[in-house]
Amino acid sequence: MTLAGKKVLVTGGGTGVGAELARSFARQGAQVIVAGRRAEPLERLVAEQQGLRAVRADVTDEASVREMFDAAGPCDVVIANAGASDSAPFPRVDLDHWNAMLAVNLTGTFLTFREGLSRMQGWGRLIAVASTAGLKGYRYVAPYAAAKHGVVGLVRSLALEVARRDVTVNALCPGFLDTEMTERSVANIMEKTGADRDKALAALTAGNPQGRLVRPDEVSAAALWLCGAGSEAINGQAIAISGGEI
Repeated sequence: MTLAGKKVLVTGGGTGVGAELARSFARQGAQVIVAGRRAEPLERLVAEQQGLRAVRADVTDEASVREMFDAAGPCDVVIANAGASDSAPFPRVDLDHWNAMLAVNLTGTFLTFREGLSRMQGWGRLIAVASTAGLKGYRYVAPYAAAKHGVVGLVRSLALEVARRDVTVNALCPGFLDTEMTERSVANIMEKTGADRDKALAALTAGNPQGRLVRPDEVSAAALWLCGAGSEAINGQAIAISGGEI
């Protein structure tokens, strides 16, 4: 497939699955804008992969999102990937923790989609990187799961609004990914339980029937499929990329 002539924006694009999405779309000929709050990882990524341009942005800030699209220009594909996760037993979840999880994971997706859609010309794809936490519950991450459930609801509702246009809206819901974020989760389990790394990792992969972490390139392959020929009727879906875990 080729995406030559298409412009793609990826939020949270400096590291992890966002960086892999940016690389994959650039390899298919797209002009890719990677957005994030930290300059260093964005600059490293742009230096190693042709076809990328970096924009500093905070998706939780309405003005910053507007400025991000001012810098990027109208985009054909908007991937709301920026997100964060933190864990705590529910009785210890304070309002700051709750608000932080909703701000980056849900409000950030809303602001990114709203601004991106308002500037979209003709054919377009809106893709949210959600999580299996948007399809089921997990212990100790109630705010994160609530935010990701909200992303899935947003996707399903917006998909109906744009259904008569040449635009689709979908969510990708990976399980635990082989990324820096999961490494932080492993370290957190080790610190709190005293488990070694193998046992901490096994606790995260136990829910995947394939018994492994999901590779970032598996997420980017699904995103590319949503932008390819024959994907026109895939709209309003929450696609699990999880080895069979729902």
